[in-house]
Amino acid sequence: MPGLYFEEFEPGAVIEHATRRTVTETDNVLFSTLTLNLAPLHLDAEYSKNSIHGQRLVNSLFILGLVSGVTVPDTTQGTTLGNLGFGEVKFPNPVFHGDTIRARTEIVSKRESKSRTDSGIVNFRHYGINQRDEIVCDALRAGLMIKRSAAESAAAS
Repeated sequence: MPGLYFEEFEPGAVIEHATRRTVTETDNVLFSTLTLNLAPLHLDAEYSKNSIHGQRLVNSLFILGLVSGVTVPDTTQGTTLGNLGFGEVKFPNPVFHGDTIRARTEIVSKRESKSRTDSGIVNFRHYGINQRDEIVCDALRAGLMIKRSAAESAAAS
């Protein structure tokens, strides 16, 4: 698996994820309607012309999901036992149809699990950054990450 084991995460490390994604109108409309977020700022072009941005905004929860997803292959794919949750999440700049989003992850901290001997908790800070180098998403996340020794023991059995 391409993800990193608990031991491989070092606080202060920064990962620039190679995958980028241009957000489309279809992404925004589908996500908003599937999640029943019918806010006109996401769906109504005429309404949004009179907003402070003059156009529709991409649903912020779609952006959080996109940024989180982009980070998976380089950090947690196959090596996580679970996402423990998100802490503070900010959206300091809007995302519009046609914006291209990339992600950066900083390893904030890590510690041994208090209840499990096979894993530890890693705290990540994920940034979503648009093509203008503006931060559009800033999210703290905790993940329960397996230790290499536990993964090797499981593979041997």
